[in-house]
Parts: sequence; C-alpha cells; structure tokens
Amino acid sequence: MTASNPRKLEIVISFLEMSAPPERAPATIPPGKVAIVRAENPTLSFYRYLYNTVGEPWMWWERRLISDEDLAPILEKPETHVYVLYVAGVPAGFAELDLSALEENGVIDLHYMGLIPDFIGKGYGKYLLNWAIDTAWNLKPSRLTVNTCTLDHPSALGAYQKAGFVVYDQRTDIVDDPRDVGLIPPIDHPIDHGGHLDGDAPASESDPENADNANSDTLIVDFPERAR
Repeated sequence: MTASNPRKLEIVISFLEMSAPPERAPATIPPGKVAIVRAENPTLSFYRYLYNTVGEPWMWWERRLISDEDLAPILEKPETHVYVLYVAGVPAGFAELDLSALEENGVIDLHYMGLIPDFIGKGYGKYLLNWAIDTAWNLKPSRLTVNTCTLDHPSALGAYQKAGFVVYDQRTDIVDDPRDVGLIPPIDHPIDHGGHLDGDAPASESDPENADNANSDTLIVDFPERAR
C-alpha cells in the first residue's frame, strides 16, 4: 500500500471512567533509583521523544500529525501536566493528565500513559499508572477518564480495569494505517497477527520484586503544590 492508497484499520476504542479513588494502598514504588518529575512546559523535542518512543510500538499517530506551532500551546497550557518516570536517571515513560475540564466539569483525563519499550514488563507500568491515578485524585476531581484502543498493547484495557476504571462506552473507527501514510515506520504490530503479541506484556501486574521496596533508593519530585 502507498500513502495515496493506505490500508484501512478497524479499531475499537474503549472509553473508561473512575468515579471514586480506588480502595488500595498508595502506589507501590519499585526498587532501585526511581523518580517521577513533572516536566513543566516541556520542550517540543523532549515531548516528541517521549511520545514517539513510547507510542511507536502501538502506532500512536495523533500528535505526530500536529505541527510544532499547534502542539506548543497545548504543552504550555497550565492544565497540561506531563509527568516523566526516570529509572536510574534514564527516561522510562510518562503520564499526561489533562485538567482542561476540571474546573467546569470536575473531570481529569489520563490523556497518555506508557513506558519506553526497554522498561516494559519490569513492574514500572503498574506503578506509573497507579501513581498517576493517585496524583489525579489529589487534585480533587469528581471523575477520571481514560481511553484505549485495539492498537494499544493487548493487555492495556485489562490493566486499566484492574486499576479501577470501568468501560462506559465503545466506538469502532476505520483509520488509515499510519505506517502507510509515513507517520509510523513499517513496524510489525499485533494487529497484523490477529491482536496477539509475543514477548513481555506491559506492567499491568507488578513483578514479585516490587512487593518489597524497603531497599528502594527513590526520589519523587512531583511538585504537588505547584501542580495545583
């Protein structure tokens, strides 16, 4: 297929919500040198590195379509909170909270959340997801939302449900294959094989080593007061 005649992909988008904080202990910190830092007004190059590296295996294309001139104001908005997970000083993933509907509707959207591929399957995904949920609820919303689709990791929907989200709507879309239009390299994707994926699953379940973080050398830098 070519850019002028791309393949069509049928994707199912699931919309999820959470109406109360989950009844569990705070997010368990994985062992090792872990830090979460809010990137305040991140540079375009750094944000695109995070978005592209985290999202490429799952064909995240929406923000690849956006020009720098259009993306910059989104990142500059005080309602856009980008939190970067670092492991031993290396960026390992990020979570993005959208607070644009918080004041009017009491809603915070977990807009993006994921790990750089090298860190998948090591327990960081569950930690980052739970941490993002806890951080969002600390900002006093009445509802959290998130969505995922069948291009995401096959375990993504289950991971959100285990974290406390419930599906309230689904929609089927037909989209141009982003690989054919040049937005994503010609990668192999689970959708090419009926949705099955070989190798590590995302950290929807914590590794056994994460059950005990007593020896963790952890720094959490999330600027909670300034986030408000």
